[in-house]
Amino acid sequence: MQRLWAPWREAYITKLAGNGKQKVCIFCRILAAPKTKASLVFIRKPHAYAVLNLYPYSNGHCLIVPNRHVGDISRLPQEEYAGLMELLRETKDLLTEVLAPHGFNVGINLGRTAGAGIPRHVHIHLVPRWKGDHNFMPVTAGTKVISQSLAIIHKKLDDAYKKRYRRARK
Repeated sequence: MQRLWAPWREAYITKLAGNGKQKVCIFCRILAAPKTKASLVFIRKPHAYAVLNLYPYSNGHCLIVPNRHVGDISRLPQEEYAGLMELLRETKDLLTEVLAPHGFNVGINLGRTAGAGIPRHVHIHLVPRWKGDHNFMPVTAGTKVISQSLAIIHKKLDDAYKKRYRRARK
């Protein structure tokens, strides 16, 4: 069996998992913070919000997060579940408009064993993909190439969402 070592993630996961020091969930903290460039949130809805992943696997890697702190999607009432799924669809459409990906990976990791870095607050990963986007760099150089900064992608998504919202209000 081959192993992929990613020691840089240990500090990130330890910080998010709490390690006895962090009392507030990172997603609850993001929700409580103002919607700014620093928070990386670009859509807020009554039941969920969309935020850029601080450690993306690909350009535009987003997280769709319910506003309520809940660890399992089965514990969301129908109205919150529907709001979460509608925001997933809206975010996918926005990413399609702004970044023109060829496809998407959509995933939910439920529980630490399933790969959830933050198992106590369910969230959906929405990862835009392009033909040839993951090449030899991770294998030969141990490096992922992310071609746009989070600040640039956030601005594009935020601007596009505001423009879309203005059109919908007319």
